[in-house]
Amino acid sequence: MVSDRARWEELAGEGPERQSDFSSLSGEPVPGLGLPPEGDPPERIGYPGLYPYTRGIHATGYRGRLWTMRQFAGFASVKKTNARFRHLLAEGQGGLSVAFDMPTLMGYDSDSSRALGEVGHCGVAVDSADDMNALMDGIPLDEVSVSMTINGPAQVLFGFLLVSAEEQGVSWDRLAGTLQNDILKEYIAQKEWLFPPKPHLRMLVDQVEFCRDRVPLWNTISISGYHIREAGATAVQELAFTLADGFAYVEACRDRGLEVDSFVPRFSFFFDAHIDFFEEIAKYRAARRIWARWMRERYGATDERSLKLRFHTQTSGVSLTAQQPYNNVVRIAIEALAAVMGGTQSLHTNALDEVYALPTREAAELALRTQQVIAEETGTADTVDPLGGSWYVEQLTDQAEAAAEELFAAIDRKGSGSMLAGVLRGIEEGWFQGQISDSAYEFEKKVTAGERGIVGVNRYVREDEEDINILRIGTEIEEEQRHTLAGLRADRDEDAVSAAREALRAGAEGDANLMELIVEAARVRATEGEIVETLREVFGGYREPAWI
Repeated sequence: MVSDRARWEELAGEGPERQSDFSSLSGEPVPGLGLPPEGDPPERIGYPGLYPYTRGIHATGYRGRLWTMRQFAGFASVKKTNARFRHLLAEGQGGLSVAFDMPTLMGYDSDSSRALGEVGHCGVAVDSADDMNALMDGIPLDEVSVSMTINGPAQVLFGFLLVSAEEQGVSWDRLAGTLQNDILKEYIAQKEWLFPPKPHLRMLVDQVEFCRDRVPLWNTISISGYHIREAGATAVQELAFTLADGFAYVEACRDRGLEVDSFVPRFSFFFDAHIDFFEEIAKYRAARRIWARWMRERYGATDERSLKLRFHTQTSGVSLTAQQPYNNVVRIAIEALAAVMGGTQSLHTNALDEVYALPTREAAELALRTQQVIAEETGTADTVDPLGGSWYVEQLTDQAEAAAEELFAAIDRKGSGSMLAGVLRGIEEGWFQGQISDSAYEFEKKVTAGERGIVGVNRYVREDEEDINILRIGTEIEEEQRHTLAGLRADRDEDAVSAAREALRAGAEGDANLMELIVEAARVRATEGEIVETLREVFGGYREPAWI
């Protein structure tokens, strides 16, 4: 029988390797992997590229390929955001990550009364396929992967992107990227939903099925712990609630009749990189191990790709401070380093001024340079899982796994053996919300009491605070977007729009897969607000239950 070490050596030998001499500043060679002097590491640690993937999903780690530097960007108009995208790509960014404004996130057109004063302020306004075309102008969609942070109206914005690809002449089977599309965490943490949970889940599964057959390179869900953590959860709660949502999506797709190995390889995850350096690294390592074990043992996955948890990371927004904002550069660098040491596949580094507003161009470039310094100068990318085998890190990893399993058991009991039913019941009862609220309260108590130190807030406080330059979005952006929408409505074929909306309504009332119907509505230039309103007429709205 071939040993695990021999299997890893074979995989590592077959894998690609970056152009680098892989030596220290002193000229000493850097080994590809730290290993015990004799024998194999314990089974729970294993080798990178091999089950249970504690040490990473690729045998060569970053020696083979660096993580994707995917800076989150979106502000003001589609033209301004397109210019920011082009600048970041020219500066070495590896893919796009689109931030949408609040009206877009909530399914409203920019000329809605509910959008007043919010257009372009926390992201870019995208109301139609025309806007998506302008956003992606000059960006080859068959060469650059696109990540979109959108959840409630995820299928609508994805429909706009599919139309944009068509009109660029890019075949859907060459389109690569990721859609956040994680609606369960909206009810748990971020609160940006459009419909009740079950219709949203139906649309999510519709898209998974559609992409399996039509857009095979697309990551259909980025299951997001980031927003759970930013709402106040602990690292363990982020780990457990995120993976529980992932298991729920597996069960929802399986209930549709989809084979597990036909869709799970296109699932990805999105984690927070908070300031507790070693705890964050342990969290990522535990996440890989838990996902692999559950997928194999509970859900019967046999395709190795289904067992490999791929994840994007973003440094922590809530760890940034308005006080002494240049300290945020240090925090971001430490958090980014934790993500790299934990084996992330892609990374966004926040900007020092994001506690005030969307980042200026200079702050966004510095955030990107932070990643590039880690990649090019620190040596941390030259060996796989450099902290693997550390007594402390392995103990933290085991502790995180055990604590997460206790939370899984509680959710499973709520669902009488179904993680999907357990998550839905936990949302309905306010259980998740209560858990997160309690953790947030305990943290704030410690900060207020001075038990948890934050430099510039309750340690080394300065009376005089210097002002920094921040990005300001003027009212002309909203006026321009309203004018653009009026022009679109004047020029389009209203009969075609009405027919597409009626077909979508009929599909929602039945059991049709809604993705093709949404794409057709996008083709004839139905707006996001019109498509969402058509679906809301069938699905209704949703109000979060009160909880204590």
